[in-house]
Amino acid sequence: MSAHLIVGPGALGRLVGLSLAKAGRVTLVGRRPLPTEQTLITPAGEALTLSVPTLTLDRLPPLAPDVVHLTTKAYAAEAAHAAIATRLAPGTPLVLWQNGFGCQSRLSERHDGPVLCATTTEGAWLAGDDRVVHAGHGATRLGDLANRHLPLARSLAATLTAAGLATEAEPDIRTRLWQKLAVNAAINPLVARFRIRNGQLRDRPFRPMVEAVIEEVATIMAAEGIAPPEGEGIAGWRTLVWQVVAGTAANRASMLQDVLAGRPTEREAILGPLLTAARRHGIEAPRLAELERTGPDDRH
Repeated sequence: MSAHLIVGPGALGRLVGLSLAKAGRVTLVGRRPLPTEQTLITPAGEALTLSVPTLTLDRLPPLAPDVVHLTTKAYAAEAAHAAIATRLAPGTPLVLWQNGFGCQSRLSERHDGPVLCATTTEGAWLAGDDRVVHAGHGATRLGDLANRHLPLARSLAATLTAAGLATEAEPDIRTRLWQKLAVNAAINPLVARFRIRNGQLRDRPFRPMVEAVIEEVATIMAAEGIAPPEGEGIAGWRTLVWQVVAGTAANRASMLQDVLAGRPTEREAILGPLLTAARRHGIEAPRLAELERTGPDDRH
């Protein structure tokens, strides 16, 4: 039975942790104590209550997990890794679940064991300190940036799939991270700005806003040589974004959850790489720039 350490028990962290806890040993590590009894609400409405040990970052003993899942926000990932790195056995595999594309390359160089990057469209939100709602099934891809650890990715993908999170090993995770970045850019800033659930993006006045972002993202991705997973050009990006919106229609996107909770958002991690690429290629991206400039607290 594998032992999994979940560092950053927010919505995604608890979804991953409680899913794995159904058949493995899981410990949650956060900035503050959490109740040991945790409940996972499935997309079908079933409530599964599990007993999961919890620790805090400031009181960590030496740790010996088989796998560490870093599920913090992107802006907190490197500090969280620094807090646990010296307490881990050498060579412990690390899985990064962050949005955006920045800390993944830095931590892949810094960590002394295999580093896998995960990109997921699973939807989840917190309903309290002891409850997480799995709002919609999605798909997860898992691999390392240099494609040196595909057997490990396949093994962990099988474990996650058996836990109810459909996962595939991915030899080109870099491209998948860019594709997820495109989806996040089209969904997260808008739902956070207007305080709506993902599914409401399908309605006016939000749908034209999404389409405008998709157009800019498609142009940037073409310049970067990144193709959508299905279809070609802008049609492929439209298909990808609207599939995710439909699959997570009832979900509160992570950026909206942060805004409602008064936490910092991952706006820079999501929009920053796209705007940097746009500048590198001389591409105008006024809608993305506006979303980056105004932020979720300025809705006018």
